[in-house]
Amino acid sequence: MFHRLEKQIAAAVSAHLRSRYGVELETVIEPAKEARFGELSLVAPFALARRLRKPPRVIAGEILAEMPPLEGVASAEIAGNGYINLRLDRAAYGAALLKEAASAGQAPTGGKIIVEHTNINPNKAAHIGHLRNAVLGDTFVRMLRASGRRVEVQNYIDNTGVQVADVVAGFHYLEHKSPAEVAKLARDPGVRFDYLCWDLYARISAHYHGNPEALAWRQQALHAIEAGEGELAELAHIIADAIVDCHLKTMLRLGIEYDVLPRESEILHLQFWATAFELLKQRGAIHFETEGKNAGCWVMPGSAFSESAGEDDSKVIVRSNGTVTYVGKDIAYQLWKFGLLGKDFYYRPWMTYPSGRRLWVTTDEPGSETPPEFGRGEWVYNVIDSRQSYLQDVVAAGLRALGYLEQAERSVHFSYEMVALTPRTCAELGIELSEEDRRRPYVEVSGRKGLGVKADDLIDKLIEKACQEVDSRHPEAPEEERRRVGAEIATGALRYFMLKYTRNAVIAFDMQEALSFEGETGPYVQYAAVRARNILRKLEERGETLPDFSRRLDAGAMGRQLQSEDFWQIVLAISKAGSALERALASGEPAHVAKYAFQLAQSFNSFYHSYPVLQEPDPERRTFLLWLTDYFRRQLEQTLAVLGIEVPPYM
Repeated sequence: MFHRLEKQIAAAVSAHLRSRYGVELETVIEPAKEARFGELSLVAPFALARRLRKPPRVIAGEILAEMPPLEGVASAEIAGNGYINLRLDRAAYGAALLKEAASAGQAPTGGKIIVEHTNINPNKAAHIGHLRNAVLGDTFVRMLRASGRRVEVQNYIDNTGVQVADVVAGFHYLEHKSPAEVAKLARDPGVRFDYLCWDLYARISAHYHGNPEALAWRQQALHAIEAGEGELAELAHIIADAIVDCHLKTMLRLGIEYDVLPRESEILHLQFWATAFELLKQRGAIHFETEGKNAGCWVMPGSAFSESAGEDDSKVIVRSNGTVTYVGKDIAYQLWKFGLLGKDFYYRPWMTYPSGRRLWVTTDEPGSETPPEFGRGEWVYNVIDSRQSYLQDVVAAGLRALGYLEQAERSVHFSYEMVALTPRTCAELGIELSEEDRRRPYVEVSGRKGLGVKADDLIDKLIEKACQEVDSRHPEAPEEERRRVGAEIATGALRYFMLKYTRNAVIAFDMQEALSFEGETGPYVQYAAVRARNILRKLEERGETLPDFSRRLDAGAMGRQLQSEDFWQIVLAISKAGSALERALASGEPAHVAKYAFQLAQSFNSFYHSYPVLQEPDPERRTFLLWLTDYFRRQLEQTLAVLGIEVPPYM
């Protein structure tokens, strides 16, 4: 509500300035710096002062004297050297909130936005670092959808890469298992196949280290996989598909779903790369190197993606042995995302989520069902960690070199920093640390150092600890229900912790802090929503129902109640959800939504302790307090939904 009124006032002021002074100003309004100055402040006089050669305060006087009344504004006054402070009409604002139509259910508008996230190599279990990627990507998708955008969620599967080839080599050369035997293992409900592959990947890596000649196994597996023929290729298909299933189940525990799984195997088999390769050669985006360290390779000159780069910084796109680097395949994939490749995948359904959303996967043969139209996005966001910035720059440079300047600008690297663990969380997860690591503020997760933390292990431990708290508070509740509540608290705690920091911050995940019911945590925000629900539940237990607020609270009643500065500031805080969402989208920072959720919870808890809603004797005020409680509940629930966090029935 606040955001919509803010934009409405800004548009009216801009129109007046255009008519009066013949100027266009990008920003003419901002929130007032303090509550005592009103709600909004026009800063246009300062922007106009140099152009008009007048003091800002004189311009402010002209604007106030000549501008038509602004809808929703009760008064305006000049402050300081030329600010124009606006005070909103509280009665009209409250009445508008009562009539405000929920945006849920509206058809998405605008061009399609593609968000690619998660992208875990299908060779072993997901780890804690993958969770930050997936939670950030999923929350950004939820933010876009909440703002009315049309979004397609992609999870790219690199099922032909080195990591898969190594697990294939492990099964074939170390374990001497046939494709049928591996398929049986993958289907066995008593085997955690992604965990088994985690250990096998570590074993084959150690074997390579001690036996360098065994690296030939990797090359044999890679060639077979790329050709798509033979027992090794069959093994790769079985392993990758089984691991993808495991990853999808892991992510679903956090409420994360996808629309389509584009696979690297189809990029190869359907000649996506071959098509992109010809385009890059024809337009001179890459050239064949005849001498130096890159002799025999097709390279992109460093100047294409970095102004400071020299020829020594050229990026190899095709190696001298004829194999394409994965940045080359990424260029082909990015071209397809924008609908620029002139080719498409075939598709088949992979699964249907409990929500009813259908997940599709690419194939290299026509299917029997007609899929939705995938790709052809107007904007593309690639959620990839900050260490891949250079390669993402190369992908965008590939688009520019092909003449797709607009699409290159709309290719966004949604980057983030790593996730570490606090020493005490390492101890809770059973990770042994050196004395030196125990003294560090955080410990960097590293599989090579034996500090790999599987995502499911972390989630399981969080649920275990949350369930202990739930059991102690609600021993009378059914066990299955307590388990479900514990899972909702645990996953909410995990998601919130991953989101409350800006993307460029290194996270030191701490289990105790994440699960705390106090402070800036997911459980704290969930608890506020539960409290709001409990007030309304107690009302029902008394045999009462919520009043028809639109009939019982007219503009006059809202105006009387909102004369209270406390109530007015509360209403303003609740109604700024849209502003928080748009600010988060503009900056690409889901942390802004998390921060708003926490502030909203703080505001509700202060209200909860200050106003015993159901004991209020005055009928009009009691109705207003009930409306305020319900408004809090709705905004808390909607904001938590954007964060992907559920509200448990109790805490």
